This record gives sequence, C-alpha cells and structure tokens, in this order.
Amino acid sequence: MSDFLISPAYAQAAGGAGGGLSGMYQMLPYVLVFVIFYFMMIRPQQLKQKKLKESLKNMRRGDRIVTSGGIIGLVRKASPEMDEIDVEIAPNVTVKVLRSTVSTVLSSVEKPANDTGASASKG
Repeated sequence: MSDFLISPAYAQAAGGAGGGLSGMYQMLPYVLVFVIFYFMMIRPQQLKQKKLKESLKNMRRGDRIVTSGGIIGLVRKASPEMDEIDVEIAPNVTVKVLRSTVSTVLSSVEKPANDTGASASKG
C-alpha cells in the first residue's frame, strides 16, 4: 500500500558536456545589464564629479557660483589651500562658504543668458 502513495525517486542522468556553457549563457543577461548600467549611469556621474572637483580647485575671484543650498553668489576671496571662500550674495553682503558646498561654478568669462551687455545701443 505504501508503494501506491509514494513514488520512488530515481536519479536523473547528467545533462552532458554542455552544462558548463549553459551556465555562462544564464549569466550573460546580468553582465549585459551591468555593462549598460555602467556606461549609462556610473561613468557619466564619475566624469561629472571629476569636472566639478577640477572647477572647485581652479575657482578664483570673480567667478559666479551656486551652492548646494541654491544660493548664487560672486566669489570675493578664494585660494586653493583655503577650505572656506568668501562669497558676495548681495551688494555689501559677504558670507563664508565651505568649498565643498559649492555645486556649480559659473565661470566669470561666461555671459549670462539674459545679459544684453554694453553692446546694446540706446536709441
């Protein structure tokens, strides 16, 4: 009676010599996803961080900056060995800002988008 309810378990024959290669084919989608993830997200972020680090290192007086808090100001005093910089955020209002809190350096040679400059003639 016990043979009726429980079927005997038999070991299956080995799959053959192709078993190792199928394991590589199973890992291939994961490797492809990682490669795509690296080139689409990780590498551009690393390049962006490298560019920001270089611009923070080369920051000089007269550069416009944006802090991580969203404050836009003009650098009044900065030297490469100082961890703090003096930033003018309004006329005659200067604050000290940590160099590490600067999120964007807008070069002083760049012209603002809405600046018409002195080239606009009055007539």
